Amino acid sequence: MKSLFLLIAFFACCGFLHAQVKVGQQAPEIILPGLTGDSVRLGDLKGKVVLVDFWASWCGPCRQNNPGLVKLYKKFQDKGFEILSISIDKKANDWKKAITTDNLSWTQANDDKGWEASSTLVYGVDAIPASFLVDKEGVIRAINADGEELEHKIRKLLK
Repeated sequence: MKSLFLLIAFFACCGFLHAQVKVGQQAPEIILPGLTGDSVRLGDLKGKVVLVDFWASWCGPCRQNNPGLVKLYKKFQDKGFEILSISIDKKANDWKKAITTDNLSWTQANDDKGWEASSTLVYGVDAIPASFLVDKEGVIRAINADGEELEHKIRKLLK
């Protein structure tokens, strides 16, 4: 009986670790190394509307998504919008090269454990690209919104 209880507890914990965050919840803190090795913290961006974007240099759909993010960032960066890109690249050189190639000028961080990255586990990311739109108070307001829907939500949150 005790073994059964431990087994159930183990699976419950595993399920919790892989549970995706939900709209309306406080965004879990992210603290990861940035491009220069300094710590990047989601909490430091409080007061801004933030798109937390999970991606990798080897991910074709992620790279195809980047030009749209570049346009979005240029359009709203001066109005209180920020992007925090979290790469799950295991090779820092590939990550840095993709940032340069794709002209990504916003905040970058790397969680170099691939799919076992702590940030992907906490946010429940099981496919990339994945994004979480966070309001000025740190609450998740949209998950995987894109295109016109994402732009509309950003405009609304910036008001």
